[in-house]
Amino acid sequence: MSAITGSVAPTTLQLTTKATKKHRTLWGDAWVQFRRNRLAMFGLVVLIGLILFILIGPSLYPINPKHIDIPSAEAIPSAAHPFGTDDLGRDTLARNISGGRISLAVGLVAMLLAITVGATVGLLSGFVDWLDGPLMRFTDMMLALPQVPLLLVIILLFREALRKWFGTELGIFLLVVFVIGILGWMPTARIVRGSVLSLKRKEFVEAAVNVGARQGSIMRRHILPNVLSPIIVAGTLEVASAILTESVLSFLGLGFPSDVPTWGRLLFEGKDYFTSNPWVSLWPGLLISLTILSINFMGDGLRDALDPRQRQ
Repeated sequence: MSAITGSVAPTTLQLTTKATKKHRTLWGDAWVQFRRNRLAMFGLVVLIGLILFILIGPSLYPINPKHIDIPSAEAIPSAAHPFGTDDLGRDTLARNISGGRISLAVGLVAMLLAITVGATVGLLSGFVDWLDGPLMRFTDMMLALPQVPLLLVIILLFREALRKWFGTELGIFLLVVFVIGILGWMPTARIVRGSVLSLKRKEFVEAAVNVGARQGSIMRRHILPNVLSPIIVAGTLEVASAILTESVLSFLGLGFPSDVPTWGRLLFEGKDYFTSNPWVSLWPGLLISLTILSINFMGDGLRDALDPRQRQ
């Protein structure tokens, strides 16, 4: 009897331990792995701080960014103007808060457009054999185009027309977002295509094909959920690329107009006063660098966290 009891007790204990063991999920393991990456967590904290800075900043610092105060022109940072003022006496902190909203909005919307087009092209190219050649050759052709000169040409051609149709600010916003997004989908397409090519040979996909599931249903229900990880990583990196591209356009004077402050536009306006008033260019440059650095750190952390080989 004791022998039977002794053999049953460990088995019961093992079953109880397995029942109480926490259920593991891919996203739960990814979050645990992400938290272990100190640079990724630093990037997340910095990015959340920047988002709070531009969202609740106007409530805590209710200064009109367009208010001109000539007697206070080119003031150094002080209690009245923590970031100083520009050549027209406009508060630099208020202009950086307002410009951050536009810059981050451009980055997010352009990223959504880029990953939508890139994921669609990658899915079709990787899953539909007869589309693979034409779509990939078109992707290679788009990658070969010089992006910044092409951006400048497109904006010069369509800027005035969109201003008449949608207004100055909205027209330029739509044009910049569309141009950056439509010229930034190619890396996502190549990443998604590679993932789809490896997934379409898996057993669960072949089983769906054998039971008569349609190609659209297979891509939507079986392929797409399994390629979300590289899409998310590509999306984080695309935000940083879009913000930097918008800053380049604004710095060249072809982005938003002068009365719409963005971080790139503030850099462009402050370049002529860098020796006498460096604060105008210092703060937007620092904010752009922190934003891109934090997003890149998060992208690297997500790449490691979503790698199935990292799961223990």
